[in-house]
Amino acid sequence: MARTKAKLALSPTDLKYYLYERAVQCPEWHVKHFPRFYLWMTKKKAKSLREDFCGTSRISMEWVRSAKDRTALGLDLDPEPIGYYERFHRSELKADEQTRLRHELKNVLEPTREKFDLIAACNFSFFIFKERETLLKYFKAARMSLKPGGALFLEMAGGEGMQESMEEKRMFTAPGIGRVKYVWEQDDFDALQAINDYAIHFQLPNKRWIKNAFEYHWRLWGIREIRELLAEAGFSKSHVFWEDSDRQGNGTGEYVPMEEGDPSHAWIAYVAGIR
Repeated sequence: MARTKAKLALSPTDLKYYLYERAVQCPEWHVKHFPRFYLWMTKKKAKSLREDFCGTSRISMEWVRSAKDRTALGLDLDPEPIGYYERFHRSELKADEQTRLRHELKNVLEPTREKFDLIAACNFSFFIFKERETLLKYFKAARMSLKPGGALFLEMAGGEGMQESMEEKRMFTAPGIGRVKYVWEQDDFDALQAINDYAIHFQLPNKRWIKNAFEYHWRLWGIREIRELLAEAGFSKSHVFWEDSDRQGNGTGEYVPMEEGDPSHAWIAYVAGIR
């Protein structure tokens, strides 16, 4: 999609994905750090990626752009965001990049015949699995879809900050739209079920709201239970990449392997299981 000062004319469905990508996603970060983590764990270079719950496939796009020998497969059950990719993103890729990025409308609970160096479940997407049995099935299917020594990367969030009722608001600029207000809303946490509801809202420059552009009903899994499930699924080992802190205890934005984590009001971490 061309990024110009001209006003964009998007359908309501396309508009929400356009805003989401600019407000939330940073695919460059994942494509920079996942191969670095993988190299540290396996001493190998990662070439093939499966992006689970891929949505509009921004991580897969950045992956095939980053090196000519990298391939990606995006999996999602919802044809809507993949349709957005086809309409707006596919033409942004060079011809050879287009051939190295494929999609399948497929349930991640079933293994793929193709095997991968990396499988990534980002943006806390696997939190949709609320039952232990279902999450274990996903981990087993992912392990079967990895090459020997391959890694499953899980982006996680937690802490009291993910449990409290609150709204986080900030402004961002969407080319062709203008200044947009982003609102992340959290409901009260169900302490017995470990489940919470979340939603993303946008307010456009004309003050019109897009309420509940995206809604989530997540179980907040803990890192320890995820590592135990990975081991039960047959992964040989797991690693946790936790945000490093400076001498004042402030996060540096860099993630390093750790086996102990300081308490944090809200945290994001990456757990990797090695086949």
